[in-house]
Amino acid sequence: MNWPQSRSPIHRQGFLTVGAVGLGGLTVADLLRSEARADLKNYAPITAKADSVIHIFLPGGIAHQETFDPKPFAPIEYRGELGSIDTKIEGEKFCQTLARTAQVADKLTVIRSMTHGEAAHERGTHNMFTGYRPSPALQYPSMGSVISHEYGPRNNLPPYVCIPNQPNVYAGTGYLSSSFSPFSLGRDPADNGFQVQDLNLPGGVDDSRFKSRRSMLDAVNGYFAAREKSDNIAAMDTFYDRAYSLISSQKAREAFNINAEPAKIRDEYGRHPAGQRLLLARRLVAAGVRMVTVEFGGWDYHTQIAGQMNSQVPPLDQAFACLINDLERSGLLKRTLVMVSSEFGRTPKINKDAGRDHWPKVFSVVLAGGGVKRGYIHGASNATASEPERDPIGPEDLATTVYSLLGIVADKELMAPGNRPIEIVDNGKVVKELLA
Repeated sequence: MNWPQSRSPIHRQGFLTVGAVGLGGLTVADLLRSEARADLKNYAPITAKADSVIHIFLPGGIAHQETFDPKPFAPIEYRGELGSIDTKIEGEKFCQTLARTAQVADKLTVIRSMTHGEAAHERGTHNMFTGYRPSPALQYPSMGSVISHEYGPRNNLPPYVCIPNQPNVYAGTGYLSSSFSPFSLGRDPADNGFQVQDLNLPGGVDDSRFKSRRSMLDAVNGYFAAREKSDNIAAMDTFYDRAYSLISSQKAREAFNINAEPAKIRDEYGRHPAGQRLLLARRLVAAGVRMVTVEFGGWDYHTQIAGQMNSQVPPLDQAFACLINDLERSGLLKRTLVMVSSEFGRTPKINKDAGRDHWPKVFSVVLAGGGVKRGYIHGASNATASEPERDPIGPEDLATTVYSLLGIVADKELMAPGNRPIEIVDNGKVVKELLA
C-alpha cells in the first residue's frame, strides 16, 4: 500500500474505515474528531437562549420583493407582476407566494434591512455563512463549523449536519480542522428508499463482526499509545470512539430515519424536497444535532421571475410554515433558532427579460424561535426596495447575534494557521432589537 508521505507508514485509518463521506473522502470519524480550543483570554459567559439552529439557505439570491418585502404601491416596473397578502402581523404584507408563511408571521422576525456590498454569488455566500468579507489571505470557518468546534457532539450525533450535502465551500471549516466539517447525507430525504450513507453496517458485517473490528481498533490504539505519548494519539482515540458511537447507537441512527415519521406528518410538510428536508432537520435537532443547514432551490432568476417564483416558492412556503408550527406544538421552537437566508437580493427594477439581477444593497432574512422576537419586522427598505431606509444589519452583526443566542462569545479568538489569533467574528454587534 502506498501511504501518504506526510503520515506515518502505519496509517491507522487503513485498518478500520467505517465509510467515506462526501467531501474530501472524510470518514464518519473525521467528522467527529475533537481538538483543543484556542482560548487565548478570559471571556464573560453568555446565557444561551437556543440549543440548536436550522439554517435554511436559498442559493442564487432570492428576491425580497417576491417574498418577504413586497412593494405594492411602487410602480409596476419595481413591484413586479405578483400581488401581496396580509400577514398575522397587523399592517404587514408578504408576497402572494407566501400564503401559508403569512399565517405564521406572528411567530417570525423578518429583517428587511440586511445589507452588504458583494454582488458575486461566491462572495455574498461567504459573507452569509461566515460573517466575514472574503479574504485572499484566509479561509474563514462557517457558523456550523464554529458551533461544532465550540460545543462538539451531543447524544452521539454529529454536531453539524448538511441536508442533502454541504452546499458550498463556505459552509465548511475554513482555517479550523477538517474534523469540524459537516456531516452530509449524500442523498435527498425526498428520494424513494432514502437512507443516509455510512450509518448502516456494510453488507457482510453483522453486529458480531462490527464488535470484532472495534476490538481490532482498540488493539491498534494500544500499540500506538504504548509507543507515542502524544495528545494527538489521545485525541485520535476519542475521535474514533465518537465515530463508533454514532454507528453503534440505535438512537443516533434512528434520528436520520425519516421513514419513522407518520405519513400524515410527511404529507403536511409535503412529499417534495423542501418538505422532506425540513422534516428531517426537525428530527435531527430534536435528537440533539446542534446545527442543520438545509439547502433548497436555485433562485438566480434573471428572466421571467414572476412565473419562476410562482412555481418554486409554494413547496418552500408549505414546508417552512409547517416546520414553524411543528416546532411550536412540540415545544422545540423556544430553544431552536430557525434562520432563512440567501446570499443577496434582487435588483429593484425588473429588467428587459422580466427578471431581476443581483442586488446586495438590501434584502431580507427571516428568524424564528431560539430567543428572537415574535411577530416583529426589523428595519425597512425604501419605497423601491433598493436600499435600507432604517436599521441596516450587516453579515457580521447577524452572525454575532446568532452566536450570542447560542451562548458563544463572537469576539473570542480561535487559532488560525501560523498561531494567528482570529476572532470568530470581527467588529460585529448583537442586534438587541431582535431579541425577545
